[in-house]
Amino acid sequence: MSSKKSVFLETHNINNRATGLGTFNYELIKGLQHLNFEDLELHLNAGQPKLLKDEFGDSFKYHKYRSFHRYKTFRPLHKFDLWHSVNQNSKLEPRSYSKYLLTIHDVNFHEEVSSDMNHKRNRLFTEKLNKATAITYISEFAKKQTHDYFDVPNVPEHIIYNGNPISTLLDTSGFVSTVPVNKPFFYTIGDFIERKNYTSIINMMRLMKDFNLIISGNNDRKYGQVIKDLIQENGLQNQVFLTGKISNEGKQFYMKNCTAFLFPSIREGFGLPPIEAMSFGKPVFLSDKTSLPEIGGEMANYWSDFDPEYMKEVLLNGLDHFENNKNLIETEMKKRAASFDWKVAAADYLKIYKDILK
Repeated sequence: MSSKKSVFLETHNINNRATGLGTFNYELIKGLQHLNFEDLELHLNAGQPKLLKDEFGDSFKYHKYRSFHRYKTFRPLHKFDLWHSVNQNSKLEPRSYSKYLLTIHDVNFHEEVSSDMNHKRNRLFTEKLNKATAITYISEFAKKQTHDYFDVPNVPEHIIYNGNPISTLLDTSGFVSTVPVNKPFFYTIGDFIERKNYTSIINMMRLMKDFNLIISGNNDRKYGQVIKDLIQENGLQNQVFLTGKISNEGKQFYMKNCTAFLFPSIREGFGLPPIEAMSFGKPVFLSDKTSLPEIGGEMANYWSDFDPEYMKEVLLNGLDHFENNKNLIETEMKKRAASFDWKVAAADYLKIYKDILK
């Protein structure tokens, strides 16, 4: 039996790399792999552990996640010295007591699902909080939001910002766009869920005849249909285009070639896409809600409400300002994007593992 202390990372969301949580899990693992953790044994959980083993080799131990593991009776039998619940929604919990690190991305469910503390989501989250030996948050906003709605136990709390998912700039010269790029365009990407607030920028596009708008992300669900209907109703089929899910090469192509990146989200625990766009020195336009001002900093442009005329004015003024100060803003944007680093984030998590296990 190994005398090393064991840490279990509940990373089963890694299967869906297109979502924020999937990205978080993958990038955290990738960051950890580059670090020296010889005194620890790190265990990963995934639906397809072989894919992780193919990529990361013997750096980690691997466990196969099956959906029935979330039921108490079927929880994995292994005992670990530290259990890291890498997001607040994970339904899989340790079978026996171990030290417990909880990472909180947001508690949007309290606003979006139910504020009733007896609701299952709030109960499960409260159980996690009460189990926690320490808590990490991905933004100051996530910490504030959690404290606003829940009784947080008196345990060590840390803010660890996510890193920038774009660690390598890809050659996109061979990429063939499935939507027109023959006219200046704005770009955005993300899950098609209501909080992303795409309706606001589509309504604004009626007033922006000189530009197109391209939106990437899985639009198969209910909100995707809302967006498709809105495009039809406004006769914007030749101006607003949906690419569906996109490859990394495609995402970088659109970010590199867009006039500006738009992100009007009204609830965001962190918000990775604006950082990715900043890697290309692009002007970014964000809502001033939740965590986004922490991400964009002073160089980003912000909408405080979503009236189409007002949004257009902020956008045109911001583009003007960008054109007049292009070198400075591009440099500052790239510098800010580079300050969000997964290697730094992973090192911070590793330090917390060691502190808890001392």
